[in-house]
Amino acid sequence: MSTVVALCSCPDSETAARIARVLVEERLAACVQALPGIVSTYRWQGAVQQETEVLLLIKTTRERFDELKARLPDLHPYDVPELIAVDAIDGLGAYLDWIAAATSRQ
Repeated sequence: MSTVVALCSCPDSETAARIARVLVEERLAACVQALPGIVSTYRWQGAVQQETEVLLLIKTTRERFDELKARLPDLHPYDVPELIAVDAIDGLGAYLDWIAAATSRQ
């Protein structure tokens, strides 16, 4: 089973905590880490914006990623939430096994 780390920015800590909890409770993620205080600069609706956000690092499997991708828009307040998956090409075997077990459909 292959592991991915997904990135998702949130407007605030409360939103980030709520999304993280739901993803773990629904076994769409094994672990979600929230990194506060990131500053995102981006173009939106024709203007350059700059906002302080919270970045979620979501650990899941490739097999569960499509379900996570389908679920996130229901949980997220943004019109177009950020969700980018990065393949984890290697890691500690026991940790990768734990991610697979924690996201399995039991």
